[in-house]
Amino acid sequence: MYENSESILMVKSDAFSGRIVKMVRYLHSNSDKTLAPLFNQVLRSGTSIAANIREAQFAQSRADFISKLHIAAKEANETRKWLKDLLEGDAITLDQFQSMDNDCNEILSILVSSLKTSKRNAQIIIKS
Repeated sequence: MYENSESILMVKSDAFSGRIVKMVRYLHSNSDKTLAPLFNQVLRSGTSIAANIREAQFAQSRADFISKLHIAAKEANETRKWLKDLLEGDAITLDQFQSMDNDCNEILSILVSSLKTSKRNAQIIIKS
């Protein structure tokens, strides 16, 4: 499944992962320490999106590829939840939330589209 060029999904998820790392570093330094477990959750799920997309690049089969993208989609959805909790806990501003959530939602939309295409292509191969 390896392709030599980086897809828009990889570029966007890598950039999002970097934003998550910077945000969490800032929050750990400048926010209420009781929220640290929440910061760690958003760090874990937010960086896992790009990691799973990268793993999919070297999938052993079409089913493995689909599985990795599905995990990335689940992590993106989880990240959106943690971002909402950060907003509701006053750890981030509405503007920060909207920016991060929009980026995450864009990645999630691309993942869902990719999953639909991959599943449809897998069915075509099976029927052939």
